[in-house]
Amino acid sequence: MRAFIIDTDTASDDAVALIMALRWPDVDVKAVTLVAGNVPVQQGARNALYTLELCGADVPVYIGADKPLVRMMETATWFHGYDGLGDMNYPPPKRAPEQKHAVDALIDTIRANPGITLVTLGPLTNVALAVSKAPDIVEKVGRCVVMGGAACTAGNVTPAAEYNVWVDPEAARIVFLSGLPIEMVGWELCMREANILLDEIAMVRSFGTPLAEFAMDCNRRALEASHKQSGDPGLGLADPVAMSVALDPTICTRSSMHRVDVETQSELTRGMTVVDRYGVSVDERNQAVWRPLSEREPNVRVCWEIDIARWKEALYSVLR
Repeated sequence: MRAFIIDTDTASDDAVALIMALRWPDVDVKAVTLVAGNVPVQQGARNALYTLELCGADVPVYIGADKPLVRMMETATWFHGYDGLGDMNYPPPKRAPEQKHAVDALIDTIRANPGITLVTLGPLTNVALAVSKAPDIVEKVGRCVVMGGAACTAGNVTPAAEYNVWVDPEAARIVFLSGLPIEMVGWELCMREANILLDEIAMVRSFGTPLAEFAMDCNRRALEASHKQSGDPGLGLADPVAMSVALDPTICTRSSMHRVDVETQSELTRGMTVVDRYGVSVDERNQAVWRPLSEREPNVRVCWEIDIARWKEALYSVLR
């Protein structure tokens, strides 16, 4: 079994990503840690616990940072609904979060499970605090799959930035430069053909399972908001796309290592993930060679393309 720890700001697409991990046959989710983002952190914990109950999973949930490191908190309730789950008025969960802080839970869980996969689905505040407090955990993480950023393309909250990174760019920069084995799965990978299209939403509902109904119902506000925001033809599920890559790395069909940094100073490009994609220069013999334009070593594996059919089948397989 592969050990996973998931750091999330649980709203509608996060909930679907949690379902994927919890129902994947060879994955053992050791803990779920909550950070403020899509919704306030207490609401995110409630949403995570409710999702775990639907899956029959007894996984500990820990509450973490309730605001970014230095910025004002800005939620995405306009996109996900006030409760983060499409304002469907789901009942409260039966279980409560653990008492331990999420940052300490991250540190302890990673130390206890060398080689663990860390999947981040929200702002990176908890992870930044954890690697700053306990730098030794960096080398104990086998993979760090980050749903965040936009690689050489437009963002979803500003023209330059994706929401998770934009909310707490200072935290994102700490994490990206920490030495963690980051695989960046940007929001753009869930767009256009990777959307769950309207006929596919109907097909998922035809599965007739509680999880299929929940996955589509809790995203009803997101479906509307996504169409208004980007004109996409269906439902973009950024977190489940990233989770599919975490669960099956071969779903990412094209990736490469690059120097990636995060803009924290400019309000115009706040939270931009600056990917050093082109690095051709000349050496002392006037021969073309590749080196980073930034003259700094690559630190992030960027996923550029996914197998859309296989990503969707991964989703369907856990909802049937």
